[in-house]
Amino acid sequence: MDRNPSPPPRSREEEEDEEVARGDCVGGTVYSKHWLFGVLSGLIQAVNPEDSKEGSDEEEKLELDDALENDICRIWDMSMDEDVALFLQEFNTPGIFMGVLAKSKCSRLREICVGILGNMACFQEICVSISKDRNLGQVLLHCLYDSDPPTLLEISRLLLTCLSHTEVASVWIERIQEYPSIYDSICFIMSSSTNVDLLVKIGEVVDKLFDLDEALMLEWAGKGKARPLAHAQPDSEEQQVYRLVPCVLEAAKQVRSENLDGLDVYMHILQLLTTADDGIQAIVECPDTGKDTWSLLFDLVCHEFCQSGDPPVIFHEQKTVLASALSVMSALCAAQGDRDYLKIEKVAFPLIDSLTRVLEMLQRYQKKPENSNGDGAERPDLKGDDVHWDILKDISCEFLSNILQALTKETVAQALKEGHLNQHKCSCAFKNLLPSYSPVVEDFLKVLHDVDKTLADELKKSFPSLKDST
Repeated sequence: MDRNPSPPPRSREEEEDEEVARGDCVGGTVYSKHWLFGVLSGLIQAVNPEDSKEGSDEEEKLELDDALENDICRIWDMSMDEDVALFLQEFNTPGIFMGVLAKSKCSRLREICVGILGNMACFQEICVSISKDRNLGQVLLHCLYDSDPPTLLEISRLLLTCLSHTEVASVWIERIQEYPSIYDSICFIMSSSTNVDLLVKIGEVVDKLFDLDEALMLEWAGKGKARPLAHAQPDSEEQQVYRLVPCVLEAAKQVRSENLDGLDVYMHILQLLTTADDGIQAIVECPDTGKDTWSLLFDLVCHEFCQSGDPPVIFHEQKTVLASALSVMSALCAAQGDRDYLKIEKVAFPLIDSLTRVLEMLQRYQKKPENSNGDGAERPDLKGDDVHWDILKDISCEFLSNILQALTKETVAQALKEGHLNQHKCSCAFKNLLPSYSPVVEDFLKVLHDVDKTLADELKKSFPSLKDST
């Protein structure tokens, strides 16, 4: 024979063993149903030991057996698989975990259980089932009163997942409205936590809630008195009065240097507040809060973002947070321009510098490759991202037009003297503002003509549509 002999036929016993093994697998995975049953049964036993007695050592409940922790963490990893998640759902794992969360004082166990439910909720069918279970929903929301950051991180992730499913988002919003102390818990986290991951995720929850329900946003923005938290002791610091905006600012400062996406989230929360008059009032009604908000945004826009010499990729990463910050600043100026810290002579020059720099960079990096003079390799990839650049440009142009409109002859003269206005910056501004803001540009040109006729005439030559404006 020119080939190896065929293997011997399998015995009936081997075929039966293989069939049993296939029947023990969860869906199309290699995970064992029997093993999962064993781990979950062990978990139930650990939470409800048969030999438990009153007065037993409470410390035992705070620790998790290493072997059991390893097994449950394996389920946590496995639960990202849809077949496994569906099997856990069929086995009533959410009900088991509800009992664990209600009874166990072990922080690590609570974190893992909420984390597994968070993975399971990524699948639509399971998310709907979890969300419609009122008792489970109450137990999960109660986790927001927890003092353990990892558990808070996982419940925040679970809530964000559920709020992102349109079919059940309203269920969670209504449920959150039923528990006013959730507001205090979230404010407490934002104002006191140093865990950046937690701050980012809780900020995403608040941002999503406000985006979905304006009424809830305005209700929270207007709160000034806090109820005691569910876990707070009488006269504790946790019974202090919480106002939303200072808590948002504190969280933004905490994440500022470590997580740009997190800062973006908190800037967007402020931007959402400025879409309603009551939201703007929540920012500025307290002088210190309004000033603190402006100071943070002013520092970001004028001294941190879009600085000369920044590589294009940095500008690309900052575009959405920059747009939100500029939008809030523009709204504050329009609503409360008479406040001392917002007076035009104090803020105009740095803002003109920053806004013209933003618009100039937008022009530079939005050029088509054939017009880029060979610098295409340095330009960020704008494909499919035009909407964000357009938003940033629109906000920058509107803000700059408002500033130019407020300038007097004296401030224009000072700006020219100090270099905040020159032909290059004016040309950049006009190129972006025309024709949408033609009346503003024409009025500014008239003021400029009285201060520096030569510069005004040069600008009119560069922009023929303005030659009859003075």
